[in-house]
Amino acid sequence: MKILIADDHSVVRRGLQQVISERPDWSVVAESSSAEDVLPALRRTPVDLVMLDVSLGERSGIDVLGHIRAEFPNVPVLIFSMHNEEQYAIRCLRAGAAGYVPKDSSPETILEAIERAATGRTYVTPAVAEQLAAGLTPGVTVAPHEMLSDREFEVFRLIATGRSLTDIAESLSLSIKTVSTYRTRILQKTGFRSNAEIIAYGIRTGLV
Repeated sequence: MKILIADDHSVVRRGLQQVISERPDWSVVAESSSAEDVLPALRRTPVDLVMLDVSLGERSGIDVLGHIRAEFPNVPVLIFSMHNEEQYAIRCLRAGAAGYVPKDSSPETILEAIERAATGRTYVTPAVAEQLAAGLTPGVTVAPHEMLSDREFEVFRLIATGRSLTDIAESLSLSIKTVSTYRTRILQKTGFRSNAEIIAYGIRTGLV
């Protein structure tokens, strides 16, 4: 199995390589340290699976995931992240991820997740499976951020980190007017009244 690792921390990429090397027939054939390099790396080097961080510098891995699914629909993408899985996992799965693995997982869990994803199955932790089951129960309240589209969520996450709308527009290559429109939709959908409330919510729920 040929694997691409996309993570902006070299120590994480090295650690994953070491774990993956435990399987003699698996190898890391490409690496990406930025969101902008993921698609070019996939075009240069055919792979069987991508391990993708949910945060790649200022870009969201969820956004990158959408581009991978559009251009390489047959390549499974396994999300490997330090972020709270209860806040991110289901969104990633809905966006087409083959699984969500927390970075504090054991090597055995990581290898199991890779194997499941590579064979066309979906890997979820027991906590995420429970969350998915709860979502099928009538009357269950949906968290405010779960009502947002992927792009709205990306803007929401950056607002929650304290970034200004100008900074967000620049990092996402959008106009300030577009970002302002997303912010308006976010406030309407979530019921928050200010950036300060979004920041407080992000910290409280582990989104940032």
